Amino acid sequence: MPSYPYSSLPPDNDNIRLLRLLPNEDKAAPLHCELRNYSLQKLGPRTHLYEALSYVWGDPRETLPIYVDNNQFPVTVNLHAALSHLRDYSFERIIWVDAICINQNNPQEQGQQVQLMAMIYSKAHRVLVWLGETADDIKGALEDMQRAASEESTNHSVKRINQKAIFNLLQRPWFQRIWVLQEVAAARHVVMMCGSTEIDGYAFCLGLKSLRTPQKLSYIASPGLQSLPSLANLIERAGVRPKHITKLRGRYSLEIRSLAELVDMFHTRQASDYRDKVYALIGMSSDDPSKAGLQPNYKISWEELFQKLVEFVLGKDVFVETSGQRAVIKSKGCILGQVSSVRRNDKQSVKIISSNAAWDIGGKIEWIFQASAKPIQERDVICLLHGASKPTIIRLCQDHFAIIVIAATPLNRSGSFGLPETSQLQRQYLRDFLLVWDWENPQGELQDQGEYKTLTKTYSQALEYSKAESGDYLDKLGRLWNDIAILDDLREHGKADERLLEARSGFIAAFGKEHLPRLVSQNGRTLLSFAAEVGQGDIVKRLLETVDPDIKDGKSHQTPLWCAAGNGHEAVVKLLLQTGKVDG
Repeated sequence: MPSYPYSSLPPDNDNIRLLRLLPNEDKAAPLHCELRNYSLQKLGPRTHLYEALSYVWGDPRETLPIYVDNNQFPVTVNLHAALSHLRDYSFERIIWVDAICINQNNPQEQGQQVQLMAMIYSKAHRVLVWLGETADDIKGALEDMQRAASEESTNHSVKRINQKAIFNLLQRPWFQRIWVLQEVAAARHVVMMCGSTEIDGYAFCLGLKSLRTPQKLSYIASPGLQSLPSLANLIERAGVRPKHITKLRGRYSLEIRSLAELVDMFHTRQASDYRDKVYALIGMSSDDPSKAGLQPNYKISWEELFQKLVEFVLGKDVFVETSGQRAVIKSKGCILGQVSSVRRNDKQSVKIISSNAAWDIGGKIEWIFQASAKPIQERDVICLLHGASKPTIIRLCQDHFAIIVIAATPLNRSGSFGLPETSQLQRQYLRDFLLVWDWENPQGELQDQGEYKTLTKTYSQALEYSKAESGDYLDKLGRLWNDIAILDDLREHGKADERLLEARSGFIAAFGKEHLPRLVSQNGRTLLSFAAEVGQGDIVKRLLETVDPDIKDGKSHQTPLWCAAGNGHEAVVKLLLQTGKVDG
């Protein structure tokens, strides 16, 4: 970190620093700059005469010196190259550059300045996107994009395009970073720079569109470029998007989408600091995450921030355990349906079939979603978690569900999408979900089972059923029964029977061998109802510690009391009546 003697910014939160890049006719001369405090409010709504730089820091261990107010100031090699190309031979240039204009040694200032980012980039005369130096593998790529844009605008066929060079350009780190989204979304005018070549941002996007055919350039199939259409849309609309910068609790926002939607779209993009995967999106969010303690604060850990984010999206009722970029989430909810087909272009058109009476849509419906960081697939599951306002799209893995879209928001629907309120759902449709939200693995499925066991350690400690010596199998039995109920909701009855047979020994230990055939043939039943029916008082007693004693069976719609009384199990009937929560 540089040891430059930063002066404190004025207490007004709308003050920033700007960098004066001094001219020099000698291109090889050292870079000399000056830092000056600046107020974003003095000119009111007008555009200010400075430029804002959008770039990738690069390796912080590889630096070159510049001079700021005659003090040596180390910057990364990539930033040094950008400033060298931006320096004019005759006129000074006024630029906002985060690595220099923010005191990176001051976490409090970092948090305050990050909340101004949307305002900083929206007030700038233009945003300069630095893609790096020109190299042999991308030589002429921007010129090709310019030519493609020109020919596209005149309806001429695109010729003489070096597809490999353009693809290599699009693989550069800038296109993978998360901060660049807000920077170009807030911009009034975007200029793309690679070495000494420049192209207007709108022309860049127009050229990109003209190349998106199988015969020309197909980047959708590349995992690293799947979110490129969304980024290109932000660049293309930079000059026409209304800059209604709303100030909420000291932060400025473009109010493009809810934070949950933005996270679903972009959470796999790159950031040196995991916390920036949230903070970089807040300046575009239409809700106010500061109420949940999500305002930029570099004094809290990533794990704490990740947990706050999950609770902000899904509500306080969920149990969350975080490790790295993965969260294990325990929640109750119900199955709404399953994805029957998906069509993709820039968006995802998804057909859904409802699975049970919890949400009867009378056949299929079609929802259209923005492109998500993890693409939706056939057979993905739509569920509504208790306390959540939007459905979640999940994918069945070996022993858990992977979260694909945490807050599904159809573009062709509004309001509550006709969903049932979780508080009004009939209890027989509520299931326990063990979910893994993985921000690194595109599929969300954990490959390392040892890692999975570590992640779920706290979850296991919070299971509903206590672990007595004879009760370990009951813990597994309860989870397995719940999984079977979910499979039944999805009409996967064959898989449900397979899961039962896999756990044959556990069921025999719990209920006796004579009950196994009945168990396999009567899927969808609650564990409490079955234990009551076969007279297993010890199991009933332990289940009653956390399970609703009056919950109805999913198949017969009979209560545990009815099951016990109908089979003459007086001791179990007494246990149920003693809860005071059932009718005698």
